[in-house]
Amino acid sequence: METTDAATRAPSAERAARPASADRPARDIRPPRPSTRPNGQWKVDGTAPLNANEEWKQEDGGLAVRERIERIYADGGFASIDPTDLHGRFRWWGLYTQRKPGIDGGRTATLEPHELEDEFFMLRVRIDGGQLTTEQLRVIGGISTEFGRDTADLTDRQNIQLHWIRVEDVPEIWRRLESVGLGTTEACGDVPRVVLGSPVAGIAADELIDPTPQIDEITSRFIGDESLANLPRKFKSAITGHPSQDVVHEINDVAFVAVEHPELGVGYDLWVGGGLSTAPRLAERLGVFVAPAQVADAWHGVAQIFRDYGYRRLRNKARLKFLLADWGTEKFREVLETEYLGHALPDGPAAPTPVTTGDHVGVHRQKDGRFYVGATPIVGRVSGPTLTKLADLVEAHGSSRLRTTPHQKVVILDIPEDRVESLVAGLDELGLQARPSLIRRGTIACTGIEFCKLAIVETKAFATAAVLELEERLDAFDLPHPISLHVNGCPNSCARIQTADIGLKGQLVTIDGEQVPGYQVHLGGGLASQDRDEAGLGRTVRGLKVTADGIADYVSRVVTRFIDERDAGADETFAQWAHRADEEALR
Repeated sequence: METTDAATRAPSAERAARPASADRPARDIRPPRPSTRPNGQWKVDGTAPLNANEEWKQEDGGLAVRERIERIYADGGFASIDPTDLHGRFRWWGLYTQRKPGIDGGRTATLEPHELEDEFFMLRVRIDGGQLTTEQLRVIGGISTEFGRDTADLTDRQNIQLHWIRVEDVPEIWRRLESVGLGTTEACGDVPRVVLGSPVAGIAADELIDPTPQIDEITSRFIGDESLANLPRKFKSAITGHPSQDVVHEINDVAFVAVEHPELGVGYDLWVGGGLSTAPRLAERLGVFVAPAQVADAWHGVAQIFRDYGYRRLRNKARLKFLLADWGTEKFREVLETEYLGHALPDGPAAPTPVTTGDHVGVHRQKDGRFYVGATPIVGRVSGPTLTKLADLVEAHGSSRLRTTPHQKVVILDIPEDRVESLVAGLDELGLQARPSLIRRGTIACTGIEFCKLAIVETKAFATAAVLELEERLDAFDLPHPISLHVNGCPNSCARIQTADIGLKGQLVTIDGEQVPGYQVHLGGGLASQDRDEAGLGRTVRGLKVTADGIADYVSRVVTRFIDERDAGADETFAQWAHRADEEALR
């Protein structure tokens, strides 16, 4: 549910992606074939809507539904909600209906959305840059406890998601969130989603630049702006000033990565057109240098290009990555500079390969001498009471600030040196480990069939069980680096399966003639990091699938083979080995 429209159907089969080599990014989207049919590009074809989604967005924008929620639906209850509002405009305020319990994954692709949905909602709390205070965290925890049956998930988009929310309670939830500076505006929908930001912005000793002012300018100027509230599809952004490149910039529609220009000083390298789902494509550099003061305008220019030139006729071709595949970076840059900025941007260098990991787990010294501590739950699953206790713990150790991360982690800031070990012990008691095993550290999972109407397979529970079992099985092995294990409940890749060492894509698999929940396996993917120079997509092996309860068996087997066969002298990583290994070694 993290990155996919509620109206999108999970396909029963997915076209096989071309395998990526370990040393270069793969781009699996071909330019669209020439067609006499309009693509719905506003600046080319006009603004006449070409499908039902575009019709209702023009008739009444998603932002307008808030008044009806507060004035009509909260009083009338679920049965009073207009279907178009329910399945469309509610997303603009962070609300999706959740999956009705008891519907198995085999029926996901055959039932209509209204047959799959319950009368409760997932509510996504938008946390731009992942920046939270303990006061805000306590409010989220309280909302979870009072209105959400204690549910709370840290997402890989730095948000927190709650479940079991009734429409009757939404106005009061908004009141509480907004009283502490939080909200759900455009947390979902065909709009600019949350802006990912470095979790250590402003405090890391090795930071090149603090991107917080740029994030604040973008969100204050453009979130809730009606002129950007009807995009072709979702629009994802990321900004980092940290050399670890800690915001998964290669899979965002627009991203700014800190770089030092030899003449112009520190600014940003601009990337566009990334995205995964069923047609993965890695973002590309435009080759320009963006000064800090120009970031918001450059972001706005890219968003407007998407609005005006993005493909709207077919929703499965409506992400910015398809336009970039058609145009190429040279044309994209030219249109940005001439039509939207009104001036050329200087050429700029690429940021160097990261030399440190970007999940920020562990204990690290801040530039002011205090410490930040990154901790991981298992697969992002926490709870309302846990969040409330975490707020108490942080304050008891002299801090009021923390951050969420794009890796389903949490980072506590501003801890005095003599309080670090006490904090680490307290986090352990809450199930948030600052010194986790490498398998726990590298595992993330999407919402899964428990709540998501698109899912085919459960994720959180199976991934949690696998982590606990693998910690015992692999305890005797000296892993050379964290092994990223990403578990997704359907083909839409909310958990970034194509960019993991081991990515598991939920589907039904046939065992002894019977269909059971399972996963297709992707191997050797990853984003730019201290272990690889460039991002690349994972490799698939024909017929390689595992059952949902067989994750630990498979991961233990393939990781053991990696340890036995890797070229230790060359410091070979799992991804490098997975791309060169024979198929039989990967089964």
